[in-house]
Amino acid sequence: MRLEFVPVEEFYFALTLAVRTLTDLDQPGLASRVGERLAGLLGEPSTVASARQNTYNYVFRVRDYDHAPAPQLVVSLADWQGKLRLSSDYGWMLDGERKPVRTSQFELRPQFCSHLQAHLTDWLQIPLIL
Repeated sequence: MRLEFVPVEEFYFALTLAVRTLTDLDQPGLASRVGERLAGLLGEPSTVASARQNTYNYVFRVRDYDHAPAPQLVVSLADWQGKLRLSSDYGWMLDGERKPVRTSQFELRPQFCSHLQAHLTDWLQIPLIL
């Protein structure tokens, strides 16, 4: 798995209506530590949030991970009401009418979430798995 950061200028073109929450991690201080680490590594987030319940959202295209039949795979890391929210379109894609539909990978979302958490733990050097 390799994550490719999507800067704010490309955010609109990367995120789709198929992105859904994978998990909310409710460890005290985790969301702020991850946000600080991402800001240090990447600079400003993919979106600028001004709400109190959400202050950052870093979006990534995922490379080197099977996401067939969907044409791309996107991951979002955001703080949401003090929790770290991991979201992705893994197992979803948009149909011809741009409505989200489940793919054959949908049942594998929990495994994808575990792989993502392990990858982020290694990359950010912040434990996301208890």
